[in-house]
Parts: sequence; structure tokens; C-alpha cells
Amino acid sequence: MKSLLDTKQLAAIRRRLLQMHHESGVGHIGGNLSSIDALALLFNEHIGEQDSFVLSKGHSAGALYIALWSAGKLQEEDLRTFHKDDTLLAGHPPATGIAEIMFATGSLGHGLSLAAGTALATRLKGQQGHTFCLTSDGEWQEGSTWEALIFAVHQKLTNLTVMVDHNGLQGFGHTQEVASMFPLFERIKGFDLDLHVVSGHDLEAMRSALNAKADRLKVIVLETTKGKGVSFMENRMEWHYLPLKEPHYSLAIEELNRV
Repeated sequence: MKSLLDTKQLAAIRRRLLQMHHESGVGHIGGNLSSIDALALLFNEHIGEQDSFVLSKGHSAGALYIALWSAGKLQEEDLRTFHKDDTLLAGHPPATGIAEIMFATGSLGHGLSLAAGTALATRLKGQQGHTFCLTSDGEWQEGSTWEALIFAVHQKLTNLTVMVDHNGLQGFGHTQEVASMFPLFERIKGFDLDLHVVSGHDLEAMRSALNAKADRLKVIVLETTKGKGVSFMENRMEWHYLPLKEPHYSLAIEELNRV
């Protein structure tokens, strides 16, 4: 049985995420911090050898790499190559080279289709694996995401769990201002599926949703905070892009050390 994460471990995972981004000079930190709790929980407690995972919000590749590192799937020397020449750890998930990453993603709106196809293929092959997919809330403005949801519901993909990083911000502002469907769960709940709306920073709430028995497609909307854990980043759209330089890095680490 896999050991359970706690808040101290999550703080250490966040620190390693910030260190990796700081050393590489790469941005997209806000959305990484909103999703890292869910990703760390999935890879440390839920995803087994037969299971598969699709990171639809590919710009949070850093959080995926750190989650894999925390679960022993990547090593320290791997993290030090992040976003450098000839690395496997590109700014978006690579198509090959890391066993736990099935697809190159980052063109938003396609990950759920890939995950639904994977889940259906698993069922048709008579295999037991479960597929997990993490989407952003902004990509639910894409028609392809809704088409994939219709497909998954129609096919009764009980071996698929869809998670939504619902942090309310995207590249050009608040999701409510860009193309409002807020709150997103009000639109999703009209489908024939099991819907859970929980805090994406509450380990027990996420565990309960993930472990809940379901005889239909399961969708978990994670209410999250962009830049979670670093006060000057929280709910700030600019941290969708900005790299983490000194002295901001030192301030962020100091804050996380107090957890």
C-alpha cells in the first residue's frame, strides 16, 4: 500500500517545484502551484502500474515532473535538466522517453479526447487499468473538450476519472471575463455522470472524491488557487507567465519553510 501524503511533504514538493523553475528560468508557475497537490496525490497514492494519466493542461508539465519525482519515477539529475537542450523534461510533456507520459500535450482542448480514447481501448482489451485526466478550467472553452465529455458519458467510461483545475484564471485574465461558464460545475452536472466539487488543496477531500464508488463517469472539479502557497503569487494572473527570479524565489521558499 502506498504511503499517504501530508501537508509537510506537500510543502517540500512545492519547494522543489519552485527550485526547478527558478534554476531553469521558466514560467507557468501559477498553474503548476494550483495543480501540484492533486498531481502529487495521484502519483503517490492512486495511480498504479496498470493505470494511465493524461495531463491535458500541458503547461503544468513542471508539476507533473515534480509529482513523478516525489513518487520515485524521476530522479534529481532528471530535474536538473528541465527545459534545457536535449532534455526529456521539456516545457510541455514529451511524446516519448518517460513511461508515465503517454502523450505530448499543451495544445489545450485535446487531452480529454486522448484520455477517453485510452479508457475505451483499455476496456475493449479487457484490461483493468484506470485512466486519469487533469484539465484546466480555461480549456473547457474549447468545443473539443465538450465533445470528448459527450463521448465519455455515452460510452459509460467508468474507468475514466476527469479532474478539473478550477483556479479561475487563464492566459489573458479571469475565465469569467474571457468566456464565462462560471461556475463550470453547473454546466457539467447536467450530464449523466458522478460529479464531485472539492478543494484541490484539501488532501482528505480529494481522497474521498477519488475513492468514491461510481458506476458512471466521474468528474472531480478541484476548487484551486493559482499560485497556491506563495502569497504574492496567489490569484495573480501575471504568474501564469513570469519566471521566478531573486529575490522572489527566496521570499517564496522562506514562506513555504514556515508550513
